[in-house]
Amino acid sequence: MSSLFAVAIPVLLAGVAIVLGLGLWNLMRGGSSSRSQNLMRLRILFQFIAIIVVMTALYIGGRG
Repeated sequence: MSSLFAVAIPVLLAGVAIVLGLGLWNLMRGGSSSRSQNLMRLRILFQFIAIIVVMTALYIGGRG
């Protein structure tokens, strides 16, 4: 189970960073504000999932 978390956490954090970068890049180049909003909402979703996975890993790791 811990190997699953060892893979999932970096992948989720990379996803957050990529979506953040895409949102900032779109904003800086003067792209659609609607697209920037959607990317930032997606970033918040990825952050939420990442936090849930990290907290689950800490909970399971603390019990074992």
